[in-house]
Amino acid sequence: MGKIDRLISIVMILLQKDVVSTTQLSKILNVSKRTILRDMETLSLSKVPIYSINGVNGGYGIMDEYKIDKHLLTNTDIENILTALNGLEQILFSKEVEATIYKIQAMVNSSFLKNTIHLSFYDWSGRQEILNVCRICQEAILKNRLVSFDYSDRNGILTNRIVEPYQLHFSEMSWYLKAFCLKRNEYRTFKLSRTENLSINKGSFVPRDYLDYQKSEEAYNSQLVQVKALISPSIKDHFIERYGKMSIETYNSDFLLATIYLPQDSIGYQFLASFGSKLEIIEPKSYVENYRRFLCELLEKYQ
Repeated sequence: MGKIDRLISIVMILLQKDVVSTTQLSKILNVSKRTILRDMETLSLSKVPIYSINGVNGGYGIMDEYKIDKHLLTNTDIENILTALNGLEQILFSKEVEATIYKIQAMVNSSFLKNTIHLSFYDWSGRQEILNVCRICQEAILKNRLVSFDYSDRNGILTNRIVEPYQLHFSEMSWYLKAFCLKRNEYRTFKLSRTENLSINKGSFVPRDYLDYQKSEEAYNSQLVQVKALISPSIKDHFIERYGKMSIETYNSDFLLATIYLPQDSIGYQFLASFGSKLEIIEPKSYVENYRRFLCELLEKYQ
C-alpha cells in the first residue's frame, strides 16, 4: 500500500470510529508505529483536523465537524446505497467503487445495518479483462477524448472504428459502449467483448446534443416487433421477469400465450431459441418464417 492510499485509509478509519490507537492503526495497515506517527503529522499539515488523546485508552480521532452529517440519511438510506454499490462492485471490480463503499460505511455503525438484500452476479474470469476496457472508456468519456478500436460484428466482419464515447451501459450480463461512430456517422452501441486494441486517441471532441442520442434510442425501440408465442408454464417466470404478468394469458390446459416485443434479428431469435421446444411462435407469420430459417441454419451445422 502506497503512502497516499494509506493516508486515505487512515482518514476513512477515523471517520468510522471515535478514537483509534497507534497500535491498532499499525496492525490494520501493516506498518510500524513510527510510520503511523509520521502519517499523522502529514495529515495535520494537510489541514485534516486530527486530534490526539493521551493515556491508556488514548489514540487519534477526527473532529466531528469534519464528518458527514449522519442525520441527512437514515440507516435504511445508507443500506440501500450500499446494496446498490455492492452490486456495482461485483460487475465492475472498481477500486473507486470500493473506496466509495468505505466512505459510506464510515457514516454509520455497521452493526445497525440489517443487510436485508443481497445481490449476486456470475463471477466470470473474463470480467477482469472487460474491466480494463471499461476504465479506458470511462476516462475517455470524462475527458471528451476520441476512442479507437477494432470491432467484430455479429457476422465476424472486422472494422476499425473511431468514436465519441458517451456512456458505459451494463445490460443483463454484458458491458456496452454507447457512442457516436465517425465511420458510420451515427450513434451506435458497441459490445465491449467484441472490441480489440481499444485505446484513447490524442484528439478530443465537443459533446453532441444528448437529445439526438435519445432519438436514436427511440428509433431502435420502434423497430421492435410484437410477437405472440405459446409457452410452457415451466418457463412462465422468465417472461414475467422480462415483460411482466400482463404479457401472459391463459391459452389452453397445456400452454400460456405470451405477447412480447423483440428485434427481428439474431438477438431476438437467440433469445427464443434458448427455451427450446417449450416455446412456439404463432404470430406474426413473417417472424415465424425468419425464425424457422434461423433454426434451419443452426441445424445444418450438426447434420
